[in-house]
Amino acid sequence: MVCQNAWNASLYDDRHAFVYQHGADLIDLLKPQPGERILDLGCGTGHLTAKIADAGADVLGIDASSAMVEQARRNFPGVSFEVADARGFRPDRPFDAVFSNAALHWIRPPGAAVETIACALKAGGRFVAEFGGRGNVRQIVTALEAAIGGHFGRVVEDLNPWYFPSIAEYASLLERAGLEVRDAWLFDRPTPLDDGDTGMANWLAMFGEPCLTAVPEEGRSEVIARAIELMRPHLWGEGRWTADYRRLRVVAVKDDER
Repeated sequence: MVCQNAWNASLYDDRHAFVYQHGADLIDLLKPQPGERILDLGCGTGHLTAKIADAGADVLGIDASSAMVEQARRNFPGVSFEVADARGFRPDRPFDAVFSNAALHWIRPPGAAVETIACALKAGGRFVAEFGGRGNVRQIVTALEAAIGGHFGRVVEDLNPWYFPSIAEYASLLERAGLEVRDAWLFDRPTPLDDGDTGMANWLAMFGEPCLTAVPEEGRSEVIARAIELMRPHLWGEGRWTADYRRLRVVAVKDDER
């Protein structure tokens, strides 16, 4: 499944621009060349897709969210975008490269997305991606689990709806699909949030909905308030919230024999 989230494309661009801003140097790893065909998988509102196009590449951005794609088309009318499910997308001809930033942790089963990546690449084509790695937003998820457990009066665990793999876990998926991993990094990226004391509430409004599906609508504000209270000793300081991000970066190449 694609982890369901009611995407607010305007809120994403206005308050969570750090998602694509932190991914900008990922394009340096991609090294797009003029005339190359490149797929941006999980393009969001299109900012990095447009940067790839600026390098002279023929780029297509796909995203499962029609709201995100509509915003991307408004932002960058000269770039091609499509609404498509990363688990089943099959191009009519292969790409020189597949690029993805902050998208693959939303897609389950992860093997379906990897199969799409492998099918989309020509032999020798490259895959460059960054997404949430093992331990990503652990403090946020732990606080949500505790707050939801308190709401229901019992222990609630494993509410994490995302896919946050280790290097070894994800490398194995890629290798089984015929991609050779050339580089991989798992690293901490504590990420300051905008808007002062409301920053974490805004983050939860943007990204946290899948964690709250078990909570009735009338109880959600109470649960969110309690979760924020539990996070405060760990993620609040100097007048701002910080999300405890850990990121996985991967560079791989499709086997010439596949």
